Amino acid sequence: MKCTKCNKAGCSCTKSPAKMSCGSSPLKKTAAWTRKEGKDPKGGLNAKGVASYRKENPGSKLQTAVTKKPSELKPGSKDAKRRKSFCARMSGMPGPLKKPNGEPTRKKLALDKWNC
Repeated sequence: MKCTKCNKAGCSCTKSPAKMSCGSSPLKKTAAWTRKEGKDPKGGLNAKGVASYRKENPGSKLQTAVTKKPSELKPGSKDAKRRKSFCARMSGMPGPLKKPNGEPTRKKLALDKWNC
């Protein structure tokens, strides 16, 4: 097994992952949009998550959420149409809005962030 940072087969990382001489992890990290650091605690993805998604999926046009209130958006504008489309799609998704412990699910957080 080669080290992910120094690419050496004899690196001490492979012998003892607890003592990494080159400072890298032998495990490959997944994209930020799939981990906590790419997700916004208030729902949806943050800018880092969107950037990592676009890097992993070239040609995608993923953007951050439209967080303006509907009253502040000009009717028929690009943002108003994106918001309306997202709300229509996401509101129809199956699944609860609350977890068994009473906390809101990621779905509920996203709907709230988009003012749906």
